[in-house]
Amino acid sequence: MAREPTNARPRLAAESRQRATAKAPQRPSRLRLWMRRRRNWLKGAGIATLAVGGLGALSLGLLALDPAARLRDAAHHLAALGRGPGLSVQEIRIEGREFTPREALLFALRTQPGEPILDFDPHAAKQRLEEIAWVDEAHVERRLPGTVLVRLVERRAFAIWQKDGRFSVIDREGRVMASERLEAFGPLPLVVGNGAERHAAAMIDLLRGTPEIGERVQAIIRVSERRWNLRLLNGADILLPEGHEGAALARLAELHGRDKLLDRPLASVDMRLPDRLVLRPQPNAAPTPAAAATPAAPSRSPRG
Repeated sequence: MAREPTNARPRLAAESRQRATAKAPQRPSRLRLWMRRRRNWLKGAGIATLAVGGLGALSLGLLALDPAARLRDAAHHLAALGRGPGLSVQEIRIEGREFTPREALLFALRTQPGEPILDFDPHAAKQRLEEIAWVDEAHVERRLPGTVLVRLVERRAFAIWQKDGRFSVIDREGRVMASERLEAFGPLPLVVGNGAERHAAAMIDLLRGTPEIGERVQAIIRVSERRWNLRLLNGADILLPEGHEGAALARLAELHGRDKLLDRPLASVDMRLPDRLVLRPQPNAAPTPAAAATPAAPSRSPRG
């Protein structure tokens, strides 16, 4: 029997030890098996992710280069969404309207039920509403999903202005508000003549401060765009001095309170002279001592 070489024994012993200490083969984990089965799908998803990331980076670059265009695209996208169900105008609510014609308001809004609410521009609508003669101030809101809210502050009718036989309602600043349905505004002071609409507020305020005179006034007449005459209900005219209307009204109220001046049959009371009061009787009226020129308290009023 042949004997093994002496130098082969250590090698065989080492191999035996390695086989003894070698681990038994292990089964792959579930995650690894799942990934191995979906290797192709994961590869495609990774490519898609990279593509989307690239497009996102490109979009950010374009936005940096042209932000206005990107914002317009976003606005168009929102408007397209607004044309979908639930984002159209369902109700137009108007608060504070008393005299402004509803048709004029709807025309200025430029929207109606059923139209896309995101296409509606509240700021532009506000500007158009405030161009209406009746409207002093407008507040416009777009309340999603479907309400347009309008709050109005209307101009207040202040007087009726007569010019060339035509009548118009004006506000305190003299802006024409209406030329029809004047009876809807109730009793208002009547001002007459060129320029009367621009200067009436101060004169009306003076008459309200002297009600014993104001309640007798039928019309406030602008003369030569410089001064005022007062036409009383009994037909008499009060000729006021230019620039000194307040002092003249106070003097007239004093004379009426003392002598019942305005109850007399007078055609006119001329207060334009600085040092006297001129009374003119009505035609065919019985003469009275007060019908002659009557001195008045000194005044600095110039002749008008």
